[in-house]
Amino acid sequence: MIVVRNVFQLKFGKAKDARTIIGEGLSALTAPGLIENRAYADLTGPFYTIIFDNVWDSLAAFEKTHAELGSHTKWQAFFAKFMPLVESGHREIYTVIV
Repeated sequence: MIVVRNVFQLKFGKAKDARTIIGEGLSALTAPGLIENRAYADLTGPFYTIIFDNVWDSLAAFEKTHAELGSHTKWQAFFAKFMPLVESGHREIYTVIV
């Protein structure tokens, strides 16, 4: 199993706007091999941070879905609303060992 974390630093003051649409992003991402799909907001550390955390059966399952996301209309609708709120972001991919 792998964990993929997409970490977004939101623009100042945009956390409330992002929180109102997070559910759309989680429901838009459904795919074979996806085990868990969660979102987190900061309590400590850099302000205005949102993390999407996905657990996948394999890196291949993640790569396949990631390549296809651009053609999913629900994902496109969410992405169009979410990205104007984002200042920057990065992705972390981990292998689950326990």
